Amino acid sequence: MPVSDSQFTRMFEDVLTLSKVDSSQSVAILKSHYSNERTVRAAMDAALRLGASAYIVELPSFNHPKAMGNDMTAYCGDTALTGNLAAQRALEAADLIVDTMMLLHSPEQEQILKTGTRILLAVEPPEVLARMLPTLQDKQRVESAAKVLSEAKSIVVQSGAGSDFRASLGQYPTVTEYGFADAPGRWDHWPSGFLFSWPNEESAEGVLVLDVGDILLPFKNYCRERITLEIEKGFITSIHGGFEAEYLREYMVYFNDPEVYGISHIGWGLQPRAQWTAMGLYDKNDGMCMDARAFEGNFLFSTGPNTEVGGSRKTPCHMDIPLRNCDILIDGKAVVNAGKIAG
Repeated sequence: MPVSDSQFTRMFEDVLTLSKVDSSQSVAILKSHYSNERTVRAAMDAALRLGASAYIVELPSFNHPKAMGNDMTAYCGDTALTGNLAAQRALEAADLIVDTMMLLHSPEQEQILKTGTRILLAVEPPEVLARMLPTLQDKQRVESAAKVLSEAKSIVVQSGAGSDFRASLGQYPTVTEYGFADAPGRWDHWPSGFLFSWPNEESAEGVLVLDVGDILLPFKNYCRERITLEIEKGFITSIHGGFEAEYLREYMVYFNDPEVYGISHIGWGLQPRAQWTAMGLYDKNDGMCMDARAFEGNFLFSTGPNTEVGGSRKTPCHMDIPLRNCDILIDGKAVVNAGKIAG
């Protein structure tokens, strides 16, 4: 059901309050022509109601010649902020940035965060934001799981479909997403509710089987047939199955970059208000489909870049692949059983 403008502003007030915005803070709203204007207005109105100094930084749209599709994750690395030092400085001057444009996976975002500026990404439709309005309980749930993942040495993922994947952990940090940016230099995404880390380099091994109903992002497709990924020394070495495997294989070949096959972040969903079925109710250009990334009990597997945690893979192709019905074991202890949170 549609969210009213007044309700949307009140929701933004709640999230900005959780993000420690008050009259001592400055808030920059980053937008481009494709930003949701209702989101921009609600963010501005909420910041002003909280007494913050608020301003808008608007950048022209950016399209890399090799990018395909309109999804904001279909080409990673370069953005409209690339090379625009004046705009970057204007953003660094803020205590909090509400990003309605998408800076994720860019070196400029990493530089901004290093200054202590906080960033909150908000690009989903208002109705999705309303359903997954973040709470302190969301943070507690994610941080409780993060204590386990941050101390882990290994992860094993298995499923009835045939997945048998393992990797060593500890080289890279654990990242949490709970929907608000409440600490200096923190990036978060409203809506969310999951956590992840990256395998130690060259340690990811085994097989992941994408079963019917699993999701391929940024394609925003539910799998209609099984796709098998064979993984050796941290890279996908084979993709096989039927038409959908061929489609995925050809998409990745298009980038002509061996690093697109690298295993990127891996983790699991913890948001009970996110729904596996939600993607089918929206147009493909409606946001990023955060339901798919966050729904409770998924195994969220990804490919491509790892520069945001100090890795060396700067590659434009990034796939997020939420798998259902998996067992996830951390240091031999189950945290997810057949797609259900353990305990």
